[in-house]
Amino acid sequence: MTRTRHPLLKIAAVVTCLTVGLLSSSATASATSLTGAGSTLVAPLEAYWAQGFEHQYGYSVTYAAVGSGAGIAQISGRTVDFGASDAPMTPVQAEGCKSCIQIPWALTATGPAFNIQGVSKLRLTGPVLADIYLGKITNWDAPAIKKLNKGVKLPNLKITVVFRSDGSGDTYAFTDYLSRVSSQWKSQVGNATSVSFPVGVGGKGNDGVSAVLSTTNGSVGYISASYMIAHHLQPAAMRNAAGKYEYPNIKNISNAAASIKSMPANNEMHIVNPPKKYKIAYPISTFTYAIIPTTAPQKRLLADWVYYAITTGQQYGAQLDFAPIPKVVIHAAVNSVKSLQQG
Repeated sequence: MTRTRHPLLKIAAVVTCLTVGLLSSSATASATSLTGAGSTLVAPLEAYWAQGFEHQYGYSVTYAAVGSGAGIAQISGRTVDFGASDAPMTPVQAEGCKSCIQIPWALTATGPAFNIQGVSKLRLTGPVLADIYLGKITNWDAPAIKKLNKGVKLPNLKITVVFRSDGSGDTYAFTDYLSRVSSQWKSQVGNATSVSFPVGVGGKGNDGVSAVLSTTNGSVGYISASYMIAHHLQPAAMRNAAGKYEYPNIKNISNAAASIKSMPANNEMHIVNPPKKYKIAYPISTFTYAIIPTTAPQKRLLADWVYYAITTGQQYGAQLDFAPIPKVVIHAAVNSVKSLQQG
């Protein structure tokens, strides 16, 4: 995620050690296409998946990147075949979705990018970032920021805070992190896919936030790692629990995900602000989920689609700053896919 070129990592075929056979859509599904909606974070990777899935199996997948909140709403209303969200469903959402399961299918990060003319590197901590988003720190040459960036000539420039205006899994991961590092943020704003930001301007989707950041000197906004790369945005280095300043690179995202040792029945995971034993962890890393109705007529085709994404489809992730899914998570995802086959 730094300005240096990302090596295209080869994804380890961890699924080869799993006792599950390759699915066969042609034998189990009469539908020839799928529609989905939700997360903008996963959209660049999903586009590769859709191409590869159609090439390999002949089934088309159409996806609308409308944000995680809208994705959950659309799958709950059954106006699409699957939803996608970077935020795990709340109990109310899970009940409203009526027999939906959430399956982790990708791993990446969201985090602060900045646009300050003349500044190419910036360090931030969680508490300082929370104070910026609370409106308590309003200028780039504020003492709290200067203390973290010795030797960097920070301008006397107003900070323009940028946030997601739509229901967003990026917002969920970002506010989950801020709630864990700032008691004031937790009590005053909280953690959800949509919150009332005390200050700032909104952008719809990762593209909307990217547009504001690209054109506004003095801005800072949270955005998924792949969009930082695509729009040539500069990420801030975030201090993790081990005291190290890290970028959302694959190795750092993977180190955060290593904190997952077991999986709950509903597959919900939180990997923001992992303990200091994960020394190079990027602290705002996140999984993203497919949301699948277990009662869908085409659920076996949906099982094929998700299985493709968590196996063959992982090869496309590295170039977009998506890290390999850990084995413990792959096992849980495959078990969820098998439950769709068997139901």
